[in-house]
Amino acid sequence: MTTGDSKMLLNVSGINKSFPGSQALSEVDFDLRAGEVHALVGENGAGKSTLTLIIAGLEQPDAGQMLLYGPPPRLPTKGGAAGQPYQPQSRADAEARGIRMVMQELHLIGNLTVAENIFIEKLPNTFGVINYGKLNAAAREITRQVGLGDVDPAAPVRTLGIGQQQMVEIAAGLSQRCRILALDEPTASLTDKEIELLFSQIARLKATGVGIIYISHRIEEVTRIADRVTVLRDGKVIATRAAGELDINEIIRMMVGRDLDRVHLRHSGAPGKAALSVVGLCRGDKVKDVTFAVHRGEILGFAGLVGSGRTETMRAIFAADRRDAGQIYLHGSNRPVRIAKPSDAVRSGIAFLTEDRKEQGLLLPLSVRVNISLTRLLDVSRLGWINTSRERDVAAKYGAVLSVRYSSPEQPCSQLSGGNQQKVVIAKWLYKDSDVFIFDEPTRGIDVGTKFEIYRLLAELAEKGKAIILVSSDLKELMVVCDRIAVMSAGRLVATFSPDQWTEEKIIAAAFSRYVGAARVETCGETTKRKYPT
Repeated sequence: MTTGDSKMLLNVSGINKSFPGSQALSEVDFDLRAGEVHALVGENGAGKSTLTLIIAGLEQPDAGQMLLYGPPPRLPTKGGAAGQPYQPQSRADAEARGIRMVMQELHLIGNLTVAENIFIEKLPNTFGVINYGKLNAAAREITRQVGLGDVDPAAPVRTLGIGQQQMVEIAAGLSQRCRILALDEPTASLTDKEIELLFSQIARLKATGVGIIYISHRIEEVTRIADRVTVLRDGKVIATRAAGELDINEIIRMMVGRDLDRVHLRHSGAPGKAALSVVGLCRGDKVKDVTFAVHRGEILGFAGLVGSGRTETMRAIFAADRRDAGQIYLHGSNRPVRIAKPSDAVRSGIAFLTEDRKEQGLLLPLSVRVNISLTRLLDVSRLGWINTSRERDVAAKYGAVLSVRYSSPEQPCSQLSGGNQQKVVIAKWLYKDSDVFIFDEPTRGIDVGTKFEIYRLLAELAEKGKAIILVSSDLKELMVVCDRIAVMSAGRLVATFSPDQWTEEKIIAAAFSRYVGAARVETCGETTKRKYPT
């Protein structure tokens, strides 16, 4: 398409961007048309998010130019409506021109309500007094469209799970009129049902002529929803093609420069004795009488809808949240272990990779080496003094194992891509060498090549006798990796499937099972007399 085409919204040419120690973008060309979804795909660190941040005014390019077509919504035109130089200096500058971005990392304000977060830039008011009735009614309508109809718009955002917060972020993006909407990994924490609701909203926006830049590591959904696909690798454009001309394997080959072995990765061999047994675990109305065991050499998956209690169960085990009832047993003992705080769990050999790496998994301002060594400071120190040379060696070793892309071990984690930040969190727990690993959404925001590296890593840990709990919203992921899959519904563990029993339909039916039918009164039962599971 030529730059004179009336359907052109944005033309980007020759964009360069470097950060300390790395070239993020090199001579990148990109364009977006009205009423299309143009997907950006590539491995972590390929430059997808950096390009989108430049378009959204959150980063400044080192070189190159951008042209914006059509009249800005709230600004006067200068010399015609087409082909205007576009150099946003801030997010507000871009939004004034009708360009909005929903970022991969959440940028909600936890103490504000759902409604306040959605309409924070345009709160209905009279002489400065917010009309909360009008605000909540408007928020209720937009949240209903994205599948959050049962969420109170007056509830503080901090009380919601990560998946629900992601939907609030998306709702905020959809609530404002725009002509270009950039979505960076919007489905990373969403269930299949929520993804369908999002896709229906995208179709609505397309029909009104909105152009959508769509970043995702889920190649299957890219081939389904995109009109065109641009593949980036190492900051360079490899190809831009119509989505209908590409299949999944070809996209992956262009992304990673090689073929990936997409075989079934579940390891073989009988599991050992119970490494972790949980009996009658309760926490408020989020976790209700949960009992299960995971064995040495086993990968136990946890499936369920967002809000079903999966994450809350894991946090209660790790003592990140205080449990109301329940006992935890380790290594087949018939005496419960006392875990009152996270440090007790770590000393007991339990590692917890949280789903929220930004807030709970990393110290973002600190370096890669500091973050990786945090779990075993005594091994990199002497008489209270940190041996930075030893820390660098540890960072180099585990960075190599996980192919972490960083300029040096001294680089702050805040400067890494989301996927590489996730790898640093995993490296931290690998260095700890715990007996029980709890991985909560470990591949959220991870590219397809790295996903398979992590799958193999989980299988290798299991082969070494580690017990692994894997929480994931991706059923295909669980069915590829796990030995058994436990399903939670409305706070209850309702079913556990072995490979010869499970199907996607059975797992989904179990996940919905306690959300249908008559309401039930749930209470935590007596747990002290119950035999621990083996």
